[in-house]
Amino acid sequence: MSLFRQIWLAVIVSALIAFAGSFVASMLTARHYLSQQLTIKNNDNAASLALSMSQLDKDPVTVELQVAAVFDSGQYAAVRVIDPEGRVMIEKTSPPQTEGVPAWFVGLFPIVSEPGQAQVSNGWSQFATVELVSHSHFAYRELWEGGLRLLLWFVIGGCLMGLLGTHFLRRIKQPLDAVVAQAEAICEQRFVRIAEPAPHELKSVASAMNVMVDRLKAMFAKEAARLDAMRREATLDPLTGLANRAFFLNQLDAALSDDDAVPTGSMLLLRLADLAGINRRLGREMADELLRRMGSALLAQANEHPGAAAARLNGADFALLLPGVHDPSAVAESLLGTFNDLVSAGLIDGERIGHIASSPYLHGQGIGSLLSRLDAALASAEGQGTLAWSRAESGGQAHATTNADWRKLLDGAIHTQRLRLIEFPVANSRGQLLHLECPLRLQAAEGGEWLTAGSFMPIASRLAMTSELDLAAARLAMERISAGAAAVAVNLSGESIRDEHFRRRLHAQISTRKELAPRLWLEVSELGAFRHFGEFQAFCNLLRPLGCRLGIEHFGRQFSEIGRLHDIGLDYIKVDGSFIRAIDSQPGNQAFLKGLCGIAHNIGLTVIAEGVQTAAELAALPDLGFDGATGPAVPREKA
Repeated sequence: MSLFRQIWLAVIVSALIAFAGSFVASMLTARHYLSQQLTIKNNDNAASLALSMSQLDKDPVTVELQVAAVFDSGQYAAVRVIDPEGRVMIEKTSPPQTEGVPAWFVGLFPIVSEPGQAQVSNGWSQFATVELVSHSHFAYRELWEGGLRLLLWFVIGGCLMGLLGTHFLRRIKQPLDAVVAQAEAICEQRFVRIAEPAPHELKSVASAMNVMVDRLKAMFAKEAARLDAMRREATLDPLTGLANRAFFLNQLDAALSDDDAVPTGSMLLLRLADLAGINRRLGREMADELLRRMGSALLAQANEHPGAAAARLNGADFALLLPGVHDPSAVAESLLGTFNDLVSAGLIDGERIGHIASSPYLHGQGIGSLLSRLDAALASAEGQGTLAWSRAESGGQAHATTNADWRKLLDGAIHTQRLRLIEFPVANSRGQLLHLECPLRLQAAEGGEWLTAGSFMPIASRLAMTSELDLAAARLAMERISAGAAAVAVNLSGESIRDEHFRRRLHAQISTRKELAPRLWLEVSELGAFRHFGEFQAFCNLLRPLGCRLGIEHFGRQFSEIGRLHDIGLDYIKVDGSFIRAIDSQPGNQAFLKGLCGIAHNIGLTVIAEGVQTAAELAALPDLGFDGATGPAVPREKA
């Protein structure tokens, strides 16, 4: 039974007990009072009648007329005239009258009054005795109406007490509900704090739970910091903070081979001339400062371009990968300026300064051919002088078009529904299907080629058109689920989730087929989620009640932010494929990923590996704690 029902039951029972006691006590008191008043009235009326009879003639007719006149007033139950010998000379009686008063009430509270008596004189002698009994129905009616008034006041008072009790219970229940919600969130491995309620008993509970949450968060933050340090050690150059050679080659491989990667871009190779001589002439500290300054310049360029990656390949060689950048002239000129700044700062003192090579790339080409072109271009730059930039020729021609053409193409595809989903299996360690990952494809023209998401989504983001494409992807996913698919995952753009109007439209779209929501998996890239974290949290809070599964894809580069995922109710993360490449032979990455899986499981997240290329990589994942995998090595089996 709910607290509200219990409090109403308690109020009703209390009111009934109080009413019963008050009713009996007040009725008995009132009955005694009315009985006394009737007795007094009987005596007064008998004396008045006797006095008037004493002044009249005592013949029988006159006496009877006098008695009849008094009796006919209707106020008396009986009037008797008794002679001195005790014989009844005249008697008038009427039956009891209790109209409007229940018989059970009359029987429960009988009103008994003593008859009034007075002497009728005839001169100096006694003529007779008058005995008079008044009707009690007036007293019964007054007693009954008093009982009804008492009942009414108790009903009103009980209702008021019940309403006040309900109101106060609601006020008390709000902080109690907050404490319960916090406990449920902790059971779901979401560690949320709540405001401490005013009631002391609840305040102590909430305070203790908040302390526990803070300690858990601190523990996870400490563990996350340890694992992030491990990640940096395994993937970054310790001096410059750029990616090391092995990790950069994994990123480059993903850019050239992953299905959802941007299909074109540029890569730059930089070399500091005579680093060994600088180290010998200026000292180790100056040489290290030179490398750090160059690393900072490359990192700044990478941060300005989504998906870019910067690396230190070896002692004097650096690389910069720029997906979606067809003309790297501005970047190259900026880096040439950095070389000049280093000369001005006295960090480069020789005749030779540095050289830059650049080359475009296309999705699907080999790493070897791209690096060979860059090496040739770098050799050409070294032959041009102290500071030079050489551009390699492209191995193919990328499709290029204007923003207006892209807008027309995207609008046409959306309105004519030239969109479809393709599917890739995501399976657990036992080979069972978790869901189908379904990236979006767009047909450039009727009967034309189907473009990958990497080809058109960056353009759609620039043109603020991702919302319509993401809504279409969600609609196609729900259609596929309705047709019998076990579970379908679609990727949503970070630009879309930051749009409140898009979030409301997506919520409304899913709400129309709410029974399909538990099989719909929605994921956002790590970059989009953390760049717009407040909007991402609002997105999760809005869609979680529908039953959708929510996740982050391409996770790992911002691992230190994992502590922010405690309380948003996320279901899964997909670890970026660059961490998975050759994982079977990289102990450093293995230790990091094992720790990542452990901390993710502690906050209730399923962990899935992306871009699994080989059977050896797939076989290594269960021991690291991964719950599932996707990529070319995962068999295409249906659920």
